[in-house]
Amino acid sequence: MAGPILASTLFLLTLFVTSAQAATKSVICPSDPYLDPRNDPCNALGYIPDNTLTAVAFVYVLLVALIQTYQIIYNGGKFMLSMVIGEYSYALGFAFRFAVHNSPDSLVIFITEDLMIVLSPCFFIAANYALLGRLAREIDCAHHILLPVRWLTLIFVSSDVTTFVIQAVGASMSTSTVQSSALTGLHVFLVGLIMQLVSFVFFCAIYARFIYKVYTKEQDVCTRDSKQPWYNDWRALAGALAVSCIGLLIRSFYRVVEASQGFRGNLSTSETAFYLGDTIPICLAIFVYVPFWPGRFIKPAHPYATEQKELYISSPSIV
Repeated sequence: MAGPILASTLFLLTLFVTSAQAATKSVICPSDPYLDPRNDPCNALGYIPDNTLTAVAFVYVLLVALIQTYQIIYNGGKFMLSMVIGEYSYALGFAFRFAVHNSPDSLVIFITEDLMIVLSPCFFIAANYALLGRLAREIDCAHHILLPVRWLTLIFVSSDVTTFVIQAVGASMSTSTVQSSALTGLHVFLVGLIMQLVSFVFFCAIYARFIYKVYTKEQDVCTRDSKQPWYNDWRALAGALAVSCIGLLIRSFYRVVEASQGFRGNLSTSETAFYLGDTIPICLAIFVYVPFWPGRFIKPAHPYATEQKELYISSPSIV
């Protein structure tokens, strides 16, 4: 699941850096990049990243990644591996923000940092796609999902990779020194963000409908863990997935609005907006799985039992 996104990331990182090297050759940078970063043509961020905020975010994300790595090893849940990979990538993006602080006019460093920060949430979204199918199977309610479970993850992850590539290509074009090409790149980038948002909203609607169906038609399932502590109830995991989706939705809306303003808009050149609209929602979306790690709730099923379930849920309910 994470393989296609990783391959695309490496390819597009090369594409970005090549474009950046070509672009920086024709731009004259000021002698003091710290004097007026907002109007510095070589400063792609439009500000100097605060190292204290960067350090807090870096340590936070890295700590979550390490905890979840431990949980995968000792509590299972390998289907969440894409989230952990994304967390290390996201932490790496913050590590590069230290380099951006020291070399604010380096477009190559900025593009590497931006690629890690902007595209890492694709891994988080992919993990949520996988989790819904696993949760539905675990409680024997996959027939309440609009799409066949065996196709659910494939369809949405494929959409994720597609929109990822569109965003990356658009961002690469936007580094062009030709104004018309840069403007076209911005529009392509925005289209990719909008497509990703629409896909994720559709997924959230499927999830909301699934929970509604389970609560209204499967009373025994709703109360099956009622004698256990609330934090071991499958509904706690369902709530964690909902919280994660909300965080990712907030971040997606922010990125769409930011891109619609242009790369020199008020949001894209504000570090406060970046942390409020991107970092904090993402941190919420990934942290929620620390106390409610899916591997604690969902254990590997016997191959024969899994096969029988898939035969039973091959025709999902439509009503």
